[in-house]
Amino acid sequence: MSQEFSLWRLRVVADSDPGALARVLERFQNLNVLPRRIIAEFGTNDTLHVEVDIFGLPQDQLRNIAAKIGESPSVVNAYWHQV
Repeated sequence: MSQEFSLWRLRVVADSDPGALARVLERFQNLNVLPRRIIAEFGTNDTLHVEVDIFGLPQDQLRNIAAKIGESPSVVNAYWHQV
């Protein structure tokens, strides 16, 4: 399967800030990209875990999205992996 046309999952761990989910999703809205799937749940130690599945974006763009999300003050970690 081509890397360019692969399903990728963004995993984000953030502080349990009410605006954290909106800040993650606004990156996709700004690019006019509709994720295939979004899952968000609260974990232990006041953390929010978010998974966003995306299909068909180039890896450079995926890296830029994760880097921008990672700059948010409430985000602890943001990274992509191929599904």
